[in-house]
Amino acid sequence: MSSSSSAAKDSILEFFVEAANKDDFSLDITLNVKGAVITGTLVSAQEYFHMLSETFEGGNETAQMVSDQLKKAGEASRTNDTEAHFLHMKDTKVYCGDSKPTPSKGKILWRGKLSEIDGFFLGKIFDSSDKER
Repeated sequence: MSSSSSAAKDSILEFFVEAANKDDFSLDITLNVKGAVITGTLVSAQEYFHMLSETFEGGNETAQMVSDQLKKAGEASRTNDTEAHFLHMKDTKVYCGDSKPTPSKGKILWRGKLSEIDGFFLGKIFDSSDKER
């Protein structure tokens, strides 16, 4: 296997990510990544970094500095017109085998390389701990 084939990205998935980044588009999606199943909602890089920065707010000086840097990364991603390399998700659950998802509680953010995703389908996986909307 050549290194160029391992860096290939699914052009449809990349289109969804670029739409999220440019137009604040979101989409429930489930990914296959190296045998794991990752389910959640695709969000823009800006929303991802903003939500991640909130986890550090109200902390000590270092935590506040991290929060500020994450906010700046989010703003920079909004104006960045280069091709997408990462996918960002919120309300994420990771399934490995038939066990309960990890993590099973909380609003989990996830970031992954587009080139490492083996497959996807639209929609989220719900389990007994989820409340149907």
